[in-house]
Amino acid sequence: MSKTPTLRLDRLLANMGYGSRREVQQLARAGLVTLDGAAIEDADQRIAVSRDLPDRMRIQGKPLDPPPGLALMLHKPLGVTCSHKEAGPLVYGLLPERWRRRDPALSTIGRLDKETSGLLLMTDDGNLLHRIISPRAHIPKRYRVTLDRPLKGDEAEIFAAGTLLLEGEDKPLLPAQMEALSSTSAYLTLTEGRYHQVRRMFAAIGNHVTALHRDRIGALTLPGDLEPGQYRVLTEADIDLVLPPGKGASASAS
Repeated sequence: MSKTPTLRLDRLLANMGYGSRREVQQLARAGLVTLDGAAIEDADQRIAVSRDLPDRMRIQGKPLDPPPGLALMLHKPLGVTCSHKEAGPLVYGLLPERWRRRDPALSTIGRLDKETSGLLLMTDDGNLLHRIISPRAHIPKRYRVTLDRPLKGDEAEIFAAGTLLLEGEDKPLLPAQMEALSSTSAYLTLTEGRYHQVRRMFAAIGNHVTALHRDRIGALTLPGDLEPGQYRVLTEADIDLVLPPGKGASASAS
């Protein structure tokens, strides 16, 4: 069983974006940092960074933000980008301003392009990020696709064959599952993540994607009550739903 890490209070809170170490020291001296109801006036004190710390620590009367090891789901709206390379507002702007100063920084786990909405995961845990995006993980991701032209009827067979080549590539796509929902809409589930893959797959068979929404990663589904632009911190049980069986948070902690 791994030992709970400890950090000096001033370093912990500075890394979580609460201010510089000097500013954290001032908060502590003013009695504005409490643990289990008692003020911590010495910012040099080492704090056990446990999962339940937000339930026990208050900063200026408010619960502590989730400590390092944070993972969350975001309902990404249309028009928001995951990368500085794209024009437009960033997904990070949907989070509390303080979270943008965290160290280690929050990163998206994979990306959704500007014109794709839906389930986006973010974390400051580099190990978790790589376990999810690793090509060897083959974590399924489901998209709801709206098309410009009616389905012909052979799309599911073509995508499932594992022989489809995208323009400019020489390696066939892995088999993908398609479920028609109407003549112009379908669910498409992928286990890889090539550049603009869903749009390029339908372009390869003569159709055009007009709307794209991701609603599931692994067995984790975007909650119906999580509105566009809203986020929710993931529990270990949520993370277990994302990762393959036997590779979840509880397995890695044992």
